[in-house]
Amino acid sequence: MSTITPREATQVRAVNESGKQPVVFVHGLWLLAGTWQPWRDEFEKRGFATVAVDWPDDPADVVSARANPEVFAGKRVGQVADHIGEVISGLSRKPVVIGHSFGGLLAQIVAGRGLAAATVAIDPAPARGVLPLPLSALKAASPVLMNPLNRGRAVTLSFEEFRYGFANAVSEAEARALYEAHHVAAPGRPLFQAAAGNFNPFSETKVDRSNPDRGPMLFISGEKDHIVPWAITNASFKAHRKNPAVTEIVEIPGRGHSLVFDAGWPEVAEAAFTFLGTQGVTA
Repeated sequence: MSTITPREATQVRAVNESGKQPVVFVHGLWLLAGTWQPWRDEFEKRGFATVAVDWPDDPADVVSARANPEVFAGKRVGQVADHIGEVISGLSRKPVVIGHSFGGLLAQIVAGRGLAAATVAIDPAPARGVLPLPLSALKAASPVLMNPLNRGRAVTLSFEEFRYGFANAVSEAEARALYEAHHVAAPGRPLFQAAAGNFNPFSETKVDRSNPDRGPMLFISGEKDHIVPWAITNASFKAHRKNPAVTEIVEIPGRGHSLVFDAGWPEVAEAAFTFLGTQGVTA
């Protein structure tokens, strides 16, 4: 049975009818696809056609998500990756895939399956084989990992937890605005999968880094990110360097984990545009 939602199907149909280069956006934990709307608007203004994928059972909006947080519980990395692959299979052209946080890990997974024309992984969650585990990352994940029962639950962050993990590099006023506008519950299971990934050879967080059809890949790191610090993003980058396709990394100064949806998102988007342009991936 198809997992594609009517909203996704409408976007896929519009992309195919446009004949333009598709771009697929993938969100991470504690966010929804609507977070990407400014990016979608900018990419479409520059001639691309876009799809923002949901995770399976994602509510349509933040209000609905907060009314029914339990729908997030139990989602797995492999389940979400397969859903993204199904959405991509409906496109008439290979898309650029842009993901943030766990969306950045998922973008690498689908690229490793040969489904992407190019990939941008922004502060990506660690795949199997990525070893650094800085203290800030442990602290940011502790609201989930400190309770084993959270593996099967949906977990909501307090404002203070969101402030530390996502919004440490913006003002308190902006942090509160971002929390109110974007934060929703998230499944705990993916964090447990990532935490155990290096001990499980069959982990769903495993990425095929050797596929010659992977396509060019850019890693973007926020200098002040607590959830995915430079050490993690740089280790992810280094793990891909043997792939015959281009692999690059860039650090955005002064930015935290909210870099794709706070007021500074255009700078991050511009880094993606620059990379795609140098790789000949144009609208």
